[in-house]
Amino acid sequence: MTRIEIIANRSVQDDVVERLESALEGFYYTVIPVVQGRGRQARRLGSSTWPEENFLLLAYVDDAAAATARTEVSAVKGRFPTEGIKYFEIRGAE
Repeated sequence: MTRIEIIANRSVQDDVVERLESALEGFYYTVIPVVQGRGRQARRLGSSTWPEENFLLLAYVDDAAAATARTEVSAVKGRFPTEGIKYFEIRGAE
């Protein structure tokens, strides 16, 4: 079992979710729609100075699905290279 976490600009949320839902049958996930913070590229604080915000997608999938998710997120990153799309995996003990 692998926990995947995707943190990205809200502008690409639909692209990320649509690709994952299309590629992974029975893909269940949670989206936290407004995530604020600072990364290497920029601040996203939802303020007048730093108006952009991120979203966070969490899902628990098997290892094969994690590999597919990684590929799909990489494709979105290729289309939107400046949107700060980050993908993380945490593998659990089986």
